[in-house]
Amino acid sequence: MDDYLNHLLFGIYPYIALAVLVIGSIIRYDREPYSWRAGSSQLLRRKQLMWGSVLFHAGVLFVLFGHIVGLLVPIWIFDSLAVKHEWKQALAVFGGGIAGAIAFVGASMLLHRRLFDARIRANSPFADTGILFLLWLQLALGLATVPISLGHMDGEQMVRFMAWANGIFTFNPTASLFLDGSHWVFRVHIFLGLTIFLLFPFTRLVHMLSAPVRYVWRSGYQITRSKKARL
Repeated sequence: MDDYLNHLLFGIYPYIALAVLVIGSIIRYDREPYSWRAGSSQLLRRKQLMWGSVLFHAGVLFVLFGHIVGLLVPIWIFDSLAVKHEWKQALAVFGGGIAGAIAFVGASMLLHRRLFDARIRANSPFADTGILFLLWLQLALGLATVPISLGHMDGEQMVRFMAWANGIFTFNPTASLFLDGSHWVFRVHIFLGLTIFLLFPFTRLVHMLSAPVRYVWRSGYQITRSKKARL
């Protein structure tokens, strides 16, 4: 890949995407708090929703946590704990592959439901369908990296991606060089991931930042009534 294009996509674009994610999310929460929700379509059609949603969220949460730990934890910490890079890559390939497959099945069910049910399709904003498709594509690309990684289980590839991610967050101006020579599938996977970060504040994905942790320490109970009580 051309050096300038490589630096633009993997040395400059990450900062643009992360800046838009942070600043855009703050502005949206401040100016449009009532749009800060997932927008469930359960009332329109429940079929496929529960299984698809559970599989998708369970798989994605595992994959997301694995990427955060695997890419952002400094390499020296793993070295000091005597965690070999081969072990780490094996966990990423097999554990991430299983979780990614589960999330992919769930995303496929949700996307099929949203595209092929006329009522849901008519009531789905373009942003909802578009971001779900991008997530589905991102999961597909992630699964496509598994057979490539199986051919390089020495851990060198994993170190390269860790060095790039660490370089971005430590403002290393030569971070993009760590991706030189990596397979194009990995580079497209990284670029699409950054693009999802860029689009994050403008989609339903913002609900990820609103985990209902305050319910753990709230003082009162929520009063509900069953149908039998109303009768």
